[in-house]
Amino acid sequence: MKTIAIPKDGLEGFKQNWTADAVSGFMVFLLALPLSLGIAKASEFPPAMGVLTAMVGGLFVSFFAGSKLTIKGPAAGLITICAGAVTELGGGAEGWKLALGVIVVASIIQIGFGYLKIGSLSDFFPHSAVHGMLAAIGLIIFSKQIHILLGIDPALLKGKEPLELFQMIPDSIIHEDPRVTFIGILSLVIIFGLPLLKGKFAKKIPAPLVVLLVTIPLALVMDFKHTEPAFDMVSIGDFWGTLGLNADFSAIGSLVFWKYVIMFLFVNSLESLLTVKAIDGLDPWKRISNPNKDLMAVGAGNALSGLLGGLPMISEVARSSANISFGARTKWSNFFHGFFLLVAMLFFIPVIEMIPNTALAALLIAVAFRLASPNEFFKTYKIGSEQLFIFTVTIIVTVSTDLLIGVAAGILMKFFFHVLNGVPLRSLFKAHYELSVQADEYFIKIKESAIFSNLLGFRKAFEPLDRRKKIVVDFSEAHFMDHSFMEYLHHLEEECAYAGGSLVSVGFDRFKPFSNHPLASRKFSLEHQNKIEIKLSPRQLELRKFAENNEWTYYPQKARIALKYKDFPLHNGHKIPFEENILFKYVEHARLEASDITLIEGARQSQQEFQITIIQASETNILIPDFALEPEGLWSKLFESVSGKDIDFDNHPKFSEKYYLRGNNESAVRHFFTEPILQFLENREDMHIECHRNRLIFYKKRTLLEPSEILYTAKFAEDFISLIYQKEAQAV
Repeated sequence: MKTIAIPKDGLEGFKQNWTADAVSGFMVFLLALPLSLGIAKASEFPPAMGVLTAMVGGLFVSFFAGSKLTIKGPAAGLITICAGAVTELGGGAEGWKLALGVIVVASIIQIGFGYLKIGSLSDFFPHSAVHGMLAAIGLIIFSKQIHILLGIDPALLKGKEPLELFQMIPDSIIHEDPRVTFIGILSLVIIFGLPLLKGKFAKKIPAPLVVLLVTIPLALVMDFKHTEPAFDMVSIGDFWGTLGLNADFSAIGSLVFWKYVIMFLFVNSLESLLTVKAIDGLDPWKRISNPNKDLMAVGAGNALSGLLGGLPMISEVARSSANISFGARTKWSNFFHGFFLLVAMLFFIPVIEMIPNTALAALLIAVAFRLASPNEFFKTYKIGSEQLFIFTVTIIVTVSTDLLIGVAAGILMKFFFHVLNGVPLRSLFKAHYELSVQADEYFIKIKESAIFSNLLGFRKAFEPLDRRKKIVVDFSEAHFMDHSFMEYLHHLEEECAYAGGSLVSVGFDRFKPFSNHPLASRKFSLEHQNKIEIKLSPRQLELRKFAENNEWTYYPQKARIALKYKDFPLHNGHKIPFEENILFKYVEHARLEASDITLIEGARQSQQEFQITIIQASETNILIPDFALEPEGLWSKLFESVSGKDIDFDNHPKFSEKYYLRGNNESAVRHFFTEPILQFLENREDMHIECHRNRLIFYKKRTLLEPSEILYTAKFAEDFISLIYQKEAQAV
């Protein structure tokens, strides 16, 4: 367990964290290389130009970025725009160079946007419309890549609209190349099957790396170079000879040129800003990025990439989430990811050209599935049925027309629902509130409506407030709040908690939420006032019975938490926004509390949410050093230099083989783990134990526990704490 001090920046940060950042950068490189090739090829760019984009994002942008842990590189969300620009500007090499001119012009404007500090404009776009746009992009990507996976000549797909490509799928299945299809389907099995394997090691291996390790040898054995058409293999050509000032601005006077400038600017900036915000929530040190500085850095990177021949880049969400999970600490991880890509292009181009295109198509189909998966529809529906309607309308219009019209349709539907719910026209764009200061407290009274389109006004009111003080938000005169405002309020509540202050909302009991989601839109309702209704789920009924039979006190309600698990290793790289089903009791030496906590891994389309049951022991009144103990695995050994040195005991090989133990103060940890404690852990079932500031948490596995398992874990915790007190008594 590394120190919780905030990592330093610059050269000091490099000296302090280069090992962790180099390991993370290398793992992200393994993820980025095949994806960059596939994204470029699907964008009608030379495949190696995707790698060039990621190289620029790492080696250049990392020095100017306003975010700490984001990875800059080409993104699947821009495939349809890039391919459309190349095609409409003439296709082939000519269309590619004219599209580069579009990218450079859009980049210069993007730098200006950052300089003018309009990064906060991303809040104006409702999340349901943005997610709908991305889901539509996923469907568009799939509509083309499924044919590539089946071994169909890409020349037959040129100029086809998404709906036409979907109609062609049955014909492509009939005419598929069995050998190519076999490798493509095998790649899909690896991509979707690997995360299903049990164990932390299997979940951490980048699936694209496994795809390459399997498909390259297969393509060699099957002699694809000589038995399959050239379009079935990746072709790099003279990459270094191609580099130069490739951008062509001769189409700058055409409407098509400026149409794609607007589309690049809109989607690129919006995606980058939303990703930066999402990754900040996963940063173990909760550092706040500068979105405007980051926008300027991305703009500069896009300008350089476009001039040389590369694609536009963004702060890419999947690679950034992976970067955190691999243990990155500073911007240097982004630099290392670019450095390893440079090494690959210097020495391994012949190996890269052994990759079959069907494998890259499989990777892109997986990306498309993540963007438009059924889970995205379900998550949107959980927030509210009106959100699902906006989401679906955006998808349909985008696939049928283009991105800008699709997003515009989603925004118009959002306005329609707001007006239907009684939002007055005067509140659509103007925030109405009263701000007062009393002693060390701020009081903000929200009036009329708080929605996505007037959120900028509310942000201006909240931003100057000192997060270290108490902020009271009064909704007694409000009529309606939408999901965008509720999400902003939730982030503000977390900021205040981490800064040492608090945010208290009053008047919520007057509102009826549109769903059970804690961040759902809500509307003033006379019938809802003073009405409290709790419906217990089967699990809650089971836990209530368990509590009655075992002398625990039980609270089923879901509660927001911000600081409760701060700086526990469990919290690193995750968000823990809620806990529910709280059971507690006092034992001889401590207070034990069991609860189901929500863990969020990744961000946005890469986000995975799951629940685990933990036991927390507090009020122990003895000094315990900070440590983390987990069952030993291959992944622990591989990442020991990042996560912390494994503390072994020579006279207890069974314990040392069974557990991975780490802590900031090794001598204190060794002194704490006495002979009885080591023997106790050797002879019991595997358990995760973490300690921070004399509080201990115990959990058996990363899932919900049955009542019998809760009973076992609680008894384990009680016995463990008793051993600690025995040690203390003997010392006295």
